[in-house]
Amino acid sequence: MIGVPIVEALIQSFILVAISEMGDKTQLLGLIFVLRYKQPWTIMAAIFVATIANHLGAAWCGTFLAGQVRGETLKYILGALFIIFGIWILKPDSDEGLDKQYKYGPFWTTLVVFFLAEMGDKTQLATIALGARYQSVLAVTAGSTLGMLLSNGISVFGGERLIKIIPMAYVRYTASILFLVFGVLILPIW
Repeated sequence: MIGVPIVEALIQSFILVAISEMGDKTQLLGLIFVLRYKQPWTIMAAIFVATIANHLGAAWCGTFLAGQVRGETLKYILGALFIIFGIWILKPDSDEGLDKQYKYGPFWTTLVVFFLAEMGDKTQLATIALGARYQSVLAVTAGSTLGMLLSNGISVFGGERLIKIIPMAYVRYTASILFLVFGVLILPIW
């Protein structure tokens, strides 16, 4: 039977990454690559591999860091990080460099560009924080990867239509509020 903390880690990782990824540069990359290559399933396969590699390392790093910092100190650090992410999400990503030409085909181009674009990105840093909070590499990796696939799948398979329906500002505000709420709830003041 799966323990509640593992399910909680999976669900919170999924929700936070899925919502915070909306309007992110990697979501825009997915849209650009599918418009360029017209191979949505290949693009999604590359996103999956890149995300697993990136977020597995991030969740492990967070779990390792949690072993180094204990007690209330860790809760204050994590609460502050989530609050910072909540504020950071309000700043839209730039589309700088998204118009480059790539010559290695849809899978390899998407895999390499996605992996590199996620390095130091808010979702990677959030995955580190989630790994530290839940200390479950597999649950956090699975949740954050599924959240990334949902968000990027929306842009790959229907991004052009959705941009016209849902303003990205609303999505950013919702993600910001979620991060802020999780950050405040983590703080050991309750």
